[in-house]
Amino acid sequence: MKLLEGKVAIITGASRGIGKGVAEVFAQHGANIAFTYSSSVAAALELEKELNALGIKAKGYQSNAANYKEAESFVEAVLAEFGTVDVLINNAGITKDNLLMRMSEEDFDTVIDVNLKSVFNMTKAIQKTFLKKRAGSIINMSSVVGVKGNAGQTNYAASKAGVIGFTKSVALELGSRNIRCNAVAPGFIETEMTAKLSPEVVQGWRDGIPLKRGGTTDDVANACLFLASDMSAYITGQVLNVCGGMLT
Repeated sequence: MKLLEGKVAIITGASRGIGKGVAEVFAQHGANIAFTYSSSVAAALELEKELNALGIKAKGYQSNAANYKEAESFVEAVLAEFGTVDVLINNAGITKDNLLMRMSEEDFDTVIDVNLKSVFNMTKAIQKTFLKKRAGSIINMSSVVGVKGNAGQTNYAASKAGVIGFTKSVALELGSRNIRCNAVAPGFIETEMTAKLSPEVVQGWRDGIPLKRGGTTDDVANACLFLASDMSAYITGQVLNVCGGMLT
């Protein structure tokens, strides 16, 4: 059974990591995919090819979700190409970790712009379409760090906590129009980024997790699939922690 048959999903920041994993799982479940990427053109073209081979329609767009005008133009282009949008996944995100005493103002502002302002930009850009349809599912990528904090990540934690506040507010504003908005908060997910860490550090993380393993991109993608599909028709304003029990 394909849970998203014929639906159109926008996924920001999908050329690698969690975004890519979500795109693959959604395509396997019949969704047509419009995704953004910032700089990795080759990876984006490769993903486009891979997704189209699954028999759905997929197209990548080089667009910076942190810029409101670009977000607006991107949504217009997707509507022109795909005709409609049913699901928005706000996944674009970066880290610029440092202790507060060493963190520059620029590193704080950039992380807030990419991780939090992009969620505002994209949600505002798609809102009219969802209101007209009286339907839509918005899924915002937060993090366990946004729920519990983390030393050396004040900018990231603030941005991801902000995503949760934004999500809950949008759920209250748009619920009466049958538009749902939820957040997913991944824990330690093993991606290309974590592959750069030493094996000892990664094992240390795993040991501290009740399920004794790092998460996969599929673990996060399956949570997004549930929230995007009609299976979660009565769920809005929630934060789903996908963290192997790091938060209990």
